[in-house]
Amino acid sequence: MNVTDLGVMEFGAALALQERLVAEIVVGAGPETLLLLEHPPVYTIGSGGSGANLLDPTIEAVRINRGGDVTFHGAGQLVGYPLLKLGERSRDLHRYLRFLEELLILTVADFGARAWRVPGRTGIWTANGKLAAIGVGVRRWVTMHGFALNVNADLTPFSRINPCGIAGCPVTSLVRECGVEVPLVEVKKLIGERFGVVLEEWLPVENSFMTGSHCQMPRPGK
Repeated sequence: MNVTDLGVMEFGAALALQERLVAEIVVGAGPETLLLLEHPPVYTIGSGGSGANLLDPTIEAVRINRGGDVTFHGAGQLVGYPLLKLGERSRDLHRYLRFLEELLILTVADFGARAWRVPGRTGIWTANGKLAAIGVGVRRWVTMHGFALNVNADLTPFSRINPCGIAGCPVTSLVRECGVEVPLVEVKKLIGERFGVVLEEWLPVENSFMTGSHCQMPRPGK
């Protein structure tokens, strides 16, 4: 598992990098990878998201091939893009989403914040609102896109949208939950160290793939 810290990267450049790495992983030419980064301010919307959730008509949102609706990325928000061979890890997309939630719940707990799942909604929540959004895509059973955790982000831009398509959805940050400054670099370090451990607990590589007796990867669109 490669963990790569990209610092601050434009959304378009990060998307192009994901697509290149996913293509390599699909053909067995690259390792599973976790990209950790921040984006300059940008709104993105999932492939099935509704433009009605852009409350400000001046907003230009980038439509991308992930699940979920509209969200905001900006400074102080830690974005994680796991590029994983889900085809070798049970092909269970729902469990993959729950794994990402568990990773984030455990991480924020180490900084003193209590977060949880809300049935029927993807992400993690506190009494003050949504703390992290999750939206993923899968290409030939290799994952892309991922999670966005508000660490010390300015939350004002979320007021211009219905976050994740939820009208009136409150959004919070780790700093707000903890009441003290939380360095994003420390959160990034902890997630980088914990990611592989929690992944193997939730989605271990199946024995058939380890022994080489597995079936071929499904064709695109299957």
